[in-house]
Amino acid sequence: MKLSDYDLRQIDEERINKLSETAVKNLSITLLNDLKEARERLNQNSKNSSIPPSSEAPWDKASKYEDEEQDNESSDDIEALDKAMHADKQALASDCCSDEIDTPSPSQESSDTATQPAPPQVPPRKPGKQPGAQGFGREQKITVHQHEHHYPTQCVLCDDVFNAEHTCAELSRSNSVAYTAFDTLTLEWGDLNQPGITVVNTRHTYYDRVCPCGHVTQATPLRQPPDSLLPNVELSQWRLIGSSLAALIVCLSFRMRLSRPRIREFLHDWLGITLSVGSINKAIHESGRAAMPLENELLEEVLKSELLHVDETPWKEKGDLLWLWVFVSSSVVAFWISSRTSELINNVLGGNAYKGWLMSDGYRVYRQFLKRLRCWAHLVRKARGLMESYNKESQAFGKETLDFLNSLIEAIKNARENPPDKPLSKFYKEQLLSYRHACEQMKSSAHKKTRELAVEMLNDWEVIFTVLDHPHLPLTNNEAERALRHWVILRRISYGTRTEQGSRIFAILASVILDVQVFIYCRGIDFK
Repeated sequence: MKLSDYDLRQIDEERINKLSETAVKNLSITLLNDLKEARERLNQNSKNSSIPPSSEAPWDKASKYEDEEQDNESSDDIEALDKAMHADKQALASDCCSDEIDTPSPSQESSDTATQPAPPQVPPRKPGKQPGAQGFGREQKITVHQHEHHYPTQCVLCDDVFNAEHTCAELSRSNSVAYTAFDTLTLEWGDLNQPGITVVNTRHTYYDRVCPCGHVTQATPLRQPPDSLLPNVELSQWRLIGSSLAALIVCLSFRMRLSRPRIREFLHDWLGITLSVGSINKAIHESGRAAMPLENELLEEVLKSELLHVDETPWKEKGDLLWLWVFVSSSVVAFWISSRTSELINNVLGGNAYKGWLMSDGYRVYRQFLKRLRCWAHLVRKARGLMESYNKESQAFGKETLDFLNSLIEAIKNARENPPDKPLSKFYKEQLLSYRHACEQMKSSAHKKTRELAVEMLNDWEVIFTVLDHPHLPLTNNEAERALRHWVILRRISYGTRTEQGSRIFAILASVILDVQVFIYCRGIDFK
């Protein structure tokens, strides 16, 4: 919204009557846009937006069963209380009427104890700060190294542009008053001439200014509220952790594979910066939100690529089994976390919209693409595994497959250096027919691995040996597997992610790190 609460308090009928016709029209348009946005926010709920159900009012989300259960519990408590009061009255009356105090027998004690109501059960304590508990503010005081002053440049009411020729000192002496300020910690990176890292604390001071029309306009930090990209992450200039410090935190988390508490320990011990684990996690999420617009650019580059390497590896999201997908082209590397179905492939590659070569393994979701390549490294490993089996028939088929593939690999390497006058498939026509006949025989083998390899070769026959007609294409999916290797190690340390939001942030930051290097990219992030 353009008009803040501070602005609305200054607008009344008298002020509007003094405005010119043009200013009134501009103000009406601004008010109309703000009103529409306010209505949209007012109508949001957990069914039509990303607002969690826990934020709704109890009378909107509670079911009849829950209401009845609460009523039953309250009635049971009242009934137990009435019984207890009635028992106390009877005991008091009996004590008053008797002249002697009789010592109750053990049986009487047990019966009296049985009639007493059970103490009410206390609900389990929720994790985190409890309602009404005392909060704790930031205790570390860091010296302010430099100041930045922010003045309003235009009146919000009449759109009059303030005189830009006035210096900050002149503005502060005339009609500008500071109304708020905050500190931001940034890092100055060293170079070969002056190595090292310097921590800089900048104090940002914001001013308001009186316009000739009488309206007071405030300079406010830029802010991006949560949206559909990451519903629970807001970006704002008002923050303690600057962009360069956020870049270091992302580097420690993703490249150095440190946990949030270890990052906190490193910053405290080596840089003298004391941050909470929550602030560190928030900085990582804000960095992911700042990089999230790159997701569409990554999709465009993936679709434009002539050759694309695709692979996937298991990924845990709070115990749920998902898969980390990687798409590697000559210009970008993109990661996504999703289930192991064709849904992600269709969303990223647009079904049959992708017209380039697709290098993958033998997973069936890739079979919808006509220009597809198979990774020969998988086939070589499977053939070598058959050679090491204890079945003689499997050993013979594995050796035949391995020797045949190795001979073709050497021929493809030679063809890249000295292109032949006709496709390699013409030179190896008889060998291909002979090996296909062997696969036809082995597809009914009693040995499971042998049968699976033979069926796999027959199902993807054209795809596997397409490279013979296009020797310039790769033989392996090594590019995708190398891109996944670092994150597989991180997965073993961190055990994956905890939330869907954390998975999205991990995927986009992993893409950014491998594409443009986290230090270079995050220096340019100023959340504007």
